Amino acid sequence: MSSNDSIKKTLIVAFSLCIVCSVVVSTAAVMLKPAQEVNKTLDRKRNILAAAGMLEADRSVDEQFSQITTRVVDLRTGEFTAEVDAEKYDQRKAAKDPAGSEALTGEQDVAKISRRENFALVYLVEDPQGDIDKIILPIRGYGLWSTLYGFIALEADGNTVAGLGFYEHGETPGLGGEVDNPRWKSVWPGKEVYKDDEVAIALIKGAVDTSSANAPWQIDGLAGATLTARGVTNLVQFWLGEDGFEPFLTNLKSGGA
Repeated sequence: MSSNDSIKKTLIVAFSLCIVCSVVVSTAAVMLKPAQEVNKTLDRKRNILAAAGMLEADRSVDEQFSQITTRVVDLRTGEFTAEVDAEKYDQRKAAKDPAGSEALTGEQDVAKISRRENFALVYLVEDPQGDIDKIILPIRGYGLWSTLYGFIALEADGNTVAGLGFYEHGETPGLGGEVDNPRWKSVWPGKEVYKDDEVAIALIKGAVDTSSANAPWQIDGLAGATLTARGVTNLVQFWLGEDGFEPFLTNLKSGGA
């Protein structure tokens, strides 16, 4: 009679346990996927609303988001397009696909993203008359340790900042991680993007001198986080520049989008 402590029985028990655990984990993953997708969509909507300064804690996110229209923009033309489905389009996945994106040259790639997707989702807030009130744009770029993903909201003029927020990054807490600080985010609304048809908005070292002629285009820096601050400047300037959303914003203002 073989011993219950034999190597063979030990391996059989271990293997059986692995199989059972694998089945349990796989089943749980499949069953939880729909809920995860719902939570992911809800979180995206929450971050879009927050970036625009529209998020209200005592109201349903879906109810608040109902006033926002999601559209697809062809970044190559700066025009709206129906070529892809806004509900199914994965912008981050497209940015990694050579068939759905374009490689950036070193001169173009100030945000350090390597490739820019051909299509982008934009979020439009309309007033009761159907006129655009706010424009919310996805932005991303490399900081010190990570790629920062977020949204920037503009007023209807396509030039005045309504708000900004990052929902994913790996910057150092207390330093570059201060991009999450509500006080710092509160200095963005009212700032201007363009000066003499060029993207002029930028973070500076220290606090902005409000009496300066350049104050409308300047953002308070991040103390002790020079590279993260530079990264934020670069990514905002890229996405609001000619290789990003500038052609779209120009077309939108002229009625040609």
